[in-house]
Amino acid sequence: MIDFNQSWLPFIYLYGVGGIFFAIGVRLIVKTNALNLSIHRHRIWLKLLFFGFGFYMLLHLILILLALGSK
Repeated sequence: MIDFNQSWLPFIYLYGVGGIFFAIGVRLIVKTNALNLSIHRHRIWLKLLFFGFGFYMLLHLILILLALGSK
C-alpha cells in the first residue's frame, strides 16, 4: 500500500518549494519591469503564468487521486 510519504509528500514538496521559486521568479520579473503590469498584453501573460502553474498542479492532483483510488 502506498503511504503518505510516497504519494503526498512529493506533491507537497514539488508545488510548495516549486511555488516559492515560482513566486520569487514572478516577483523578479515584475520588479525589474520585464513584465510591465500597465501593459494589457503583459497582464495576460502574468495570468497565463499563474493559470499554467495551477493547471499542472490540478492535473497532478487528479492523477494522484485516480492512482490512489484504483486499488
